[in-house]
Amino acid sequence: MLLCIFLGGLGVHRFYAGKAGTGIVWLLTAGCLGIGWIVDIIMIATGSFRDINNRPILNWE
Repeated sequence: MLLCIFLGGLGVHRFYAGKAGTGIVWLLTAGCLGIGWIVDIIMIATGSFRDINNRPILNWE
């Protein structure tokens, strides 16, 4: 969650989750102009954001 909040515009949380393709998109578009960044924060907070192996990334891990 903290990676997404503080470095989400750079896509660091997506690289951490193993999603390098979308991490590069986030890096080049500043988190898809901020909208995708906010969506990812909400998804992590609700427990619906998943890593490359389809495991949920929870906000307390």
